[in-house]
Amino acid sequence: MEGKNQTTEFIMKGFSCHPEFQNLLFAVIFIMYITSLLGNILISITVYLDSTLHAPMYYFISNLSLVDICYTSVTIPKLLTNLLSQKGTISFIGCAFQMYFLLFLGTTECFLLAVMAYDRFLAICNPLQYMVHMNKQLCSCLVGISWASGLLLSLVQTTLIFTLPYCGHNQIDHFFCDIPPLLHLACGDTSMNEIAVFVAGLLITLMPALLICVSYVHIISAVLKITSADGRHKTFSTCSSHLIVIILFYGSASAMYLRPRSSYVPESDRFLALFYSVVTPTLNPIIYSLRSKDINKALRRVITSRLFPLKM
Repeated sequence: MEGKNQTTEFIMKGFSCHPEFQNLLFAVIFIMYITSLLGNILISITVYLDSTLHAPMYYFISNLSLVDICYTSVTIPKLLTNLLSQKGTISFIGCAFQMYFLLFLGTTECFLLAVMAYDRFLAICNPLQYMVHMNKQLCSCLVGISWASGLLLSLVQTTLIFTLPYCGHNQIDHFFCDIPPLLHLACGDTSMNEIAVFVAGLLITLMPALLICVSYVHIISAVLKITSADGRHKTFSTCSSHLIVIILFYGSASAMYLRPRSSYVPESDRFLALFYSVVTPTLNPIIYSLRSKDINKALRRVITSRLFPLKM
């Protein structure tokens, strides 16, 4: 236990190895963070205020926006502060809390994306019974399971990481408290913890990914049965924004977590983490607003009639 208590705080190195780019990084990340916040808040408000968006698909999208708002707010303000102050210190408890909420929100997003794939499967493959099956109770239940899964699975992973012994070396080669760099800092035999973390990561990513794949196999099969090209395009276009978000999120997250500790490369991993923690949440509202005509129209109505009404 003494070994575990030797480290009372961590120092996040972040992008300190590139001091010449600190100001540029601050400006770019700050703009993206504000864009992400405004975009996701606007989507959430629009879904809440516009009655035409009171449908399961948009309910799930608003929850995804809420996750992205929280996810970026867990890491980006601290990163921006560190870029300005160049200190990068965080307490042991603060690091544990940051990792917990990151994993919690990331896991919730994985399950929400799977729920959205299931929603599209029902809408396309069984349209006549869609509203019967995807009723308000089921929507609330699926969203509740997504948040609860994130709550519990992230607790397991965080506990596994922060019960490891840390014997003094406290420089995290990252810009937030994440699993790979903290495993790298731990002293003693961490093999069992690594296996447990890897298995938990498989459950978090592969279970939702499997549901997504099965859903889209059925969706593609149903779309191919439509005789007209226009009908196929119109039907599949309802899934296109969801597919883009899945590729962006799962692609970067899987590359980060589903690999052994030996392949950890701090330099490239920092930029990979920057992609899924900043870029993806910024792009999500843009993708949904551009690809969905309903959201686009509703955004215009809410902005013109609710947020900035014309004065007579």
